[in-house]
Amino acid sequence: MQLAANVTSGHAVDWQAIDWKQVHRRVKNLRQRILRASREGDLKRVRSLQRLMLKCRANVFESVRRVTQVNQGKDTPGVDQVVATTPEERGRLCEQLSQLDLHQVLPVRRVYIPKRKGHRPLGIPPIADRCVQAMVKNALEPFWEARFEGISYGFRPGRGCHDAIQKVFTLARSNTTRPWVLDADIEGAFNNIGHTTLVQTIGNFPARELIKQWLKAGYVEAEMLHATDTGVPQGGVISPLLLNVALHGMERALGTSYTPKGRLRGTYAVVRYADDFAVFCPSPEKAIEAQQLLARWLETRGLRLSDEKTHIRRHSQQQCASWGT
Repeated sequence: MQLAANVTSGHAVDWQAIDWKQVHRRVKNLRQRILRASREGDLKRVRSLQRLMLKCRANVFESVRRVTQVNQGKDTPGVDQVVATTPEERGRLCEQLSQLDLHQVLPVRRVYIPKRKGHRPLGIPPIADRCVQAMVKNALEPFWEARFEGISYGFRPGRGCHDAIQKVFTLARSNTTRPWVLDADIEGAFNNIGHTTLVQTIGNFPARELIKQWLKAGYVEAEMLHATDTGVPQGGVISPLLLNVALHGMERALGTSYTPKGRLRGTYAVVRYADDFAVFCPSPEKAIEAQQLLARWLETRGLRLSDEKTHIRRHSQQQCASWGT
């Protein structure tokens, strides 16, 4: 497939000659093939298609465009102070990233953004790292989308906050058999995810070594390099996906399952949006039990529930309207 009309003598991609319809079609097709193979349980084919995605020139173009033109932080540099704002710079970046085996991971730049109480640390990777993360995400995300629990709504394609709130309202109906709710938040989820369990969960994914490098790259603050033994940088393109991977299995930890027709089977019903979740329970005793089960499960991932933001209460639909805020 001819994605660019020509290449200059300096081997830089002619950005303005790229056929974007073909690029999007190629990446979408590969993502769908990975998704189907994952649903069918054909891991050998999944890995083959993931390797193809990582080498795919369309994936390079798509990822560079997303990071340098579409994403909100497109003009924000990392530690190398490099941005790609012109077609020529984007073309050179595409050519550079076509040699994925030669990519060198750099530490992130630590910045802080205000929140209601204090400040939240963000880790800003260099532009090239963000582009590679977008490439890796296109290979990894479809595999997990075929496996993620239906109760997970945050940072997923085709799902959002309103879907999670609608599910909460459905579970909080007036005739529910689960009138008690464990309303919980994971304390510093992005900063405290355990690396060992996360890497084991990812398995033999073709770009596993790159992910391990991002986890251990460290961060620069006040011109000093700091090591990162836990967590994923909140600001990395792939970080929300890695958080969802780390938190996959919450229903199983609570003993929840489904009949072949999709009917809920078990004591608890869960709705999760990123690191916020609600567990609907038949009694306050069962809510306490759910909290204990999940506290132990989260501990294996290096995480813990926030004492300040975790509550057990009898719910109503009016109370549930404020969930996740």
